[in-house]
Amino acid sequence: MTNYIKIIDTIKPFNKSIKVEGDKSLSIRWALMASQAEGKSKSSNLLKSEDVMNTLECLKKLGVKIKSKDDTCEIIGKGLNSFTHKKNLTLNAGNSGTLGRLIMGLLVHYKDEIKIVGDKSLSKRDFMRIINPLKNFGAKFKSNNGKLPISIMGTNHARPIKYHENKGSAQCKSAVMLAALNTSGTTYIKAKKSRNHSELLFKHLGLKIKINKKKNYDLIKIKGKRNIKPFNYNIPSDISSSAFFIVLTVLSKNSKLKIKNVNVNPTRIGILKILKKMGVNIRLQNYKKYKGEEIADITVKSNKQLKAIDCPTGLNSAAIDEFLLIFLVAAKAKGVSYFKNLSELNKKESPRLIWGSKILNKMGIKNVLKKDSIKIYGNPNLKVDKKIRIDKFLKDHRVFMTSVVAGLTLGGQWKISSKDSINTSFPTFISKIKSLGGRLN
Repeated sequence: MTNYIKIIDTIKPFNKSIKVEGDKSLSIRWALMASQAEGKSKSSNLLKSEDVMNTLECLKKLGVKIKSKDDTCEIIGKGLNSFTHKKNLTLNAGNSGTLGRLIMGLLVHYKDEIKIVGDKSLSKRDFMRIINPLKNFGAKFKSNNGKLPISIMGTNHARPIKYHENKGSAQCKSAVMLAALNTSGTTYIKAKKSRNHSELLFKHLGLKIKINKKKNYDLIKIKGKRNIKPFNYNIPSDISSSAFFIVLTVLSKNSKLKIKNVNVNPTRIGILKILKKMGVNIRLQNYKKYKGEEIADITVKSNKQLKAIDCPTGLNSAAIDEFLLIFLVAAKAKGVSYFKNLSELNKKESPRLIWGSKILNKMGIKNVLKKDSIKIYGNPNLKVDKKIRIDKFLKDHRVFMTSVVAGLTLGGQWKISSKDSINTSFPTFISKIKSLGGRLN
């Protein structure tokens, strides 16, 4: 079976409504928190991607009882510090930085050595940013210069810490929050603005958390040793997955799309704010709140006139997973778009800032790439008419899916490798593309 797709035709106009699978960040966080609750927790619309399945497998290896069927899942937790495991345990985080980093926060309280490994892509990513704060709780680590594989040896006497998270990493912040759950006393976190799913979940569960919001950072206080009640969660659709269909619609001709029941948490909708500044017609409807999260239907239409943007850096963290798609929109915009302070993009599954430039170069779009910024010289009349091959991108699911959107909207004959990469985050991506009329061979 071939592990690539070919695109030779742009997608025809469409006017449809779709639903996207559950939010990956919430799916993983629900599973980890449910493992610490006292009793049975149940989720529906759980994302069945490799990242989430690896989370469940790691929890099973830690003695947690889990029943999973279709898009529902039951986890029977036994409370804080209730993991049990065999000696010389190895946990495989696969491609998931969220799983690899967050689960370390829960393992701070276990003295036996536990090894964490990942795939080729995850093994290139920086874990020193989470090792350093977790050491302060009392845990010890052995690592490959701050990269996987990593062995963690926890402590029975974890101490609360004061931690300054200055990278805007929700993963680092959340790992410290999870470590604080089972630590006596108060842990203090000063965190640069980033996704706040963990904070909202802590609040929903009635845990002892206080958040003082400042302009550029949050001050978070967590009192540990509070029991967690079991909880059910109907997980809303993922905005990062929805983004591919939003941009597909924006760049297609005479098209309109509604995406139902999407998580529009303000820390996640940077792409919507950026696209609106670029002239895109986006509406949020049927707005509601659910367990602290904000949910809405997203309606988007094609745009013939797109404006260049000097992107405010304050939107970076809220759009960090969507910049490859935003670069495609900038390629069709009138004028020069400028995106800066994006060094974090090169610390993802692949060096995404570099890959964004590569894709633009292959399409014939002039761009100037620097260490943490890119200028894109848009062409409103862009129509690609050549063969383009996309490969050797560390099987980064977002590089693959962005390339598919480019091929279906901007023209050209595309051959894109590693279609199995979508299994990490969005296994039904190709079938949903086909449901809108996209022809992939």
